[in-house]
Amino acid sequence: MNDTNQHEALWNLIKETRFCMLAHRHADGSLHSHPLTTQNKELGSDGCLYFFVARSTEMGQRLQQDGNVNLSYANPGQDTWVSVSGNARVVDDIAKKKYLFNTAAKAWFPNGPEDPNMELVEVRISEAEYWNVKENKLLQMIKMGTAAATGSRPEMGEHKEVRFN
Repeated sequence: MNDTNQHEALWNLIKETRFCMLAHRHADGSLHSHPLTTQNKELGSDGCLYFFVARSTEMGQRLQQDGNVNLSYANPGQDTWVSVSGNARVVDDIAKKKYLFNTAAKAWFPNGPEDPNMELVEVRISEAEYWNVKENKLLQMIKMGTAAATGSRPEMGEHKEVRFN
């Protein structure tokens, strides 16, 4: 599978999940996670994901100090999981805010894309890994039982690592 197809497969899993946990590092080295909503309408060739955060949470300031982040997407109902590593930064791009802004964001930022409390976080993906278990639950159980009985590993679904430039 070429890079374009892998990036598309990754986006298809992310767009179906929409919510993620963004983990970042505090100044003391401890890790902290926040639930966020992915605002993208597509995953462009730049490999960036976008999120709105409140300036009052100081998350943007922490990301400016250390932008190394991990995004975790989990959709147990679809048996899909995605882990994204990248670099986050706060971008001051009113055109991008207007493009991404939606009704759900208005609940958090009532003054719209120009809300002074709203920051736009851009995460440039460096690499991602995903697991997409395509078998139904019964077949999964049969494969796991067979693997346990034979001492082998079950072969289920699709597992890929995706690199971005």
